[in-house]
Amino acid sequence: MLSVALFTFAGLAALCLAMEKHFVELLGSKPRAAQLRTLRVAGWGLLLLALGLALHWRDMADGLVEWSAVLMAGLTLWVFGLPYQPRLLLGLAAASVLLAPLLAVFAA
Repeated sequence: MLSVALFTFAGLAALCLAMEKHFVELLGSKPRAAQLRTLRVAGWGLLLLALGLALHWRDMADGLVEWSAVLMAGLTLWVFGLPYQPRLLLGLAAASVLLAPLLAVFAA
C-alpha cells in the first residue's frame, strides 16, 4: 500500500507542477508548453499506475477504496501544505518517485 501512496503523491506533485502558477512558485522559472504537457502526462500516468497496483494487489472493490483513500490523503497534504511548506512537499515528491518503484518490486 505504501508504494501506491507514493506513486499517487508523485502523480499529484506532477499535476501540481503542470500548473504554470505552481511551476513558477516552486521551480522559479517560466515553464515551456512542452514541460507542462509532459508533467500533465506524467502525473496522470503515475495516478493510473498507482490505481493499477492497487487493483493488482487487492480485488476490484478494495483496490478502488484503497486508491481513493490514498488519493484523498495526498490531495489533503498538497492543499494544506502547499501554502506553508512548498519546498518540503517538492522534496517529498522527489523522494516518493525514487522509493515507490523499489517498494513495488519488493512488495510483489
